[in-house]
Amino acid sequence: MSDRMQIDDPVLWPYWEAAQRHELKVQRCQACGHHQHYPRPFCLECDHDALDWVAVSGRGTVHSVTTVHIQLLPELKPPYQVALIDLAEGPRLVAGITGPACAIGDAVSVVWRERDGLPPLPDFTTVA
Repeated sequence: MSDRMQIDDPVLWPYWEAAQRHELKVQRCQACGHHQHYPRPFCLECDHDALDWVAVSGRGTVHSVTTVHIQLLPELKPPYQVALIDLAEGPRLVAGITGPACAIGDAVSVVWRERDGLPPLPDFTTVA
């Protein structure tokens, strides 16, 4: 799926609008309070369809990490790391790692990767 297709998906609009302001937002269910990412039209916990978009801290922990050695996109020069991040608020998301290499269990914080003609992407960097 291309970046343009993701941005054009109405379920994702609030996510990309927040990214334009360098805010990381996830969905929260009005019925049960469950936070979730990847965005969906219903709660994964209770199937309720009343979801809010809430700002999250941008802090998390590395759950899993891999180093990519193959160039998949022109703007991503290998080697680079991609990690599965457990956000402090609960959801997991996949993101690039910027700065020093990280390991499972490392504390990380969101940083933003600017892109020409598209909203910035959340990446993460290790924190002390």
